Parts: sequence; C-alpha cells; structure tokens
Amino acid sequence: MKNKFIIATIITILVGSPTMAKTYSTNRVDSKQDWSIFVENNPSQCWIVSAPSKTKATRNGKTVDVKRSEIQLFALFEPAQKVYGQISFTGGYPFKQGSTVRVSVGASEHILSQTDGEWAWPKDIKKNEELIKSLKRGVKALVFGTSKKGTRTQDTFSLLGFSAALEEAQKRCGT
Repeated sequence: MKNKFIIATIITILVGSPTMAKTYSTNRVDSKQDWSIFVENNPSQCWIVSAPSKTKATRNGKTVDVKRSEIQLFALFEPAQKVYGQISFTGGYPFKQGSTVRVSVGASEHILSQTDGEWAWPKDIKKNEELIKSLKRGVKALVFGTSKKGTRTQDTFSLLGFSAALEEAQKRCGT
C-alpha cells in the first residue's frame, strides 16, 4: 500500500502535477475562504490549493530577497491512481538534495521527507493522514525548506477554509 502511494504520487507529479494543471486550468470550480478548488475531467482530478500569506528567506542567518516560482500547498484527489487527499508542497525552488521539508501546525510537526525538484510530500499514507488531521484542526501552517543553494525558507499558509475545500474536492471526485 505504501509503495502504491509513493508511486502514484511520483506519477502524478511527473506527468500531471497540480501546479501544471493549475497553470493551464481554468476549471476553478469553487473557493472556501483561502483555498481554491479545481477540477479536471481527463483524467479525473480534483485538487485544492493555497498560496502563502507570508514568505521569508534567510541565508547565513540574514534575511535575503530571493526569486521563487509559485509557492503552493496542495491536496490532490486522482481516483484512477487511487490518490485521495495527497498533500504536497511546491517551494518555488529546487530543494537541497537529501533535505526534508518541515510543516508546523500549532504544536504538531510533520516531515515531508519525499522531495523531487521543487516538490515535497509525506513518505506514506499514514504520515499524509496525520498531516491532514493537523491541517483540519489548525489555523495556519508554517512550511520550512532549504534550497539547493542553502537558502532557508519559511512560508505561512492560512488554513481558513481548508477543511471545507478538502471536503468539496473529495465530494467532486467521488471518493
């Protein structure tokens, strides 16, 4: 089961990532406060996405200005690949090889230990479910990453509307 989860996630990221779909998709079907809901039909995909409300980058302990592409937190549903609520994060830069991305929601900490280029996600279904539970209960999520150049980033995401958007995407994808 764990391997299917990872394989489905990698396929989704490499072949039809939510960022690519969002970039080309005009199928925003709804929004719930700070979260948007998108649906594509071929293949059937539903995802929710939010951009950070605040970003910070530091190098050698000093705040720096950096150029990043889109920074987004996602939850993806792709029934044909048996992907239901896969959380992923794109930091807008390639992650340092071997690094992990840390997500803090209130007092809980979660690690996105699977990284590929600009993407990070939990290592298995159990870790993904634990993260979803925290995101549903939280008010904001802080996401910490390290670029391949050594820049450390902290992105703040509002979780207002996360639960309602997740429920809507799940309903639309028939899960």
